[in-house]
Amino acid sequence: MMNMLFGGGYYYIPLILEALCAIHCLRRGTQQKWLWIIIFLPVIGSCIYIYSEILTSRSGIRIPKVDVGAVLNPGVKLKRLEEELRFTDTFANKTKLADAYLDAGFVDKAVELYQNSLTGAFAENEHVLAQLIVAYYEQGRYAEIIPIAKKLYKLPQFARSKAHMKYALALENTGEVTLAESEFKAMKGRYSYFEPRYEYGLFLVRQGRYDDAHQIFTDILNEVPQLSAMERRINKVWFGKAKDELRRLSVQKMA
Repeated sequence: MMNMLFGGGYYYIPLILEALCAIHCLRRGTQQKWLWIIIFLPVIGSCIYIYSEILTSRSGIRIPKVDVGAVLNPGVKLKRLEEELRFTDTFANKTKLADAYLDAGFVDKAVELYQNSLTGAFAENEHVLAQLIVAYYEQGRYAEIIPIAKKLYKLPQFARSKAHMKYALALENTGEVTLAESEFKAMKGRYSYFEPRYEYGLFLVRQGRYDDAHQIFTDILNEVPQLSAMERRINKVWFGKAKDELRRLSVQKMA
């Protein structure tokens, strides 16, 4: 084996990696689609499998599972969920499809399903109401967000959630600027919650409070060196956006 690796036979490495991943997959009884990924995309597929099924499961950190079908063809997941709902019209199937529609940008379809699912025992379902807040914001239905948010406000899972952030933005868009800032301040926290903090910075820019906004974006970037590699990777987009805003503020100050 060592001669193969160090004697120039590096082409064996992908084959060995593929075999190890396939064996691990079969022993665990993991979804069959992983086998197809490992076989047809040996290196990339094996790396995705190791990250999603091995490293993630051994870590104490919660990482979103990789939807392999969605990676290869985003439409596959939607079609599968549509078929599941067609055959079994349940609350769970409705919400799964609605969530997928929302993630894919089909907001109107998502809203229709969310609204239709709020019946009977599920009339006040917390997940659906929170998702409706996000969807209504995308549709510009700001006033309709506020009464929904008030139903969820005291729930611990609402605090600093995406729905909470959209609620703050909805308050701003309905003229409740002071209340909006109060909500943004409630979402602050060091070394975390970078998206709502970034949105708070943008809010301050819109209010003409450029120095305060500059401080928010600066604080975000100053925390990056203290984060783990995984935390930096997960929040990379917000660090990039914060840098962009600092550049804009600097140019504006010089003009």
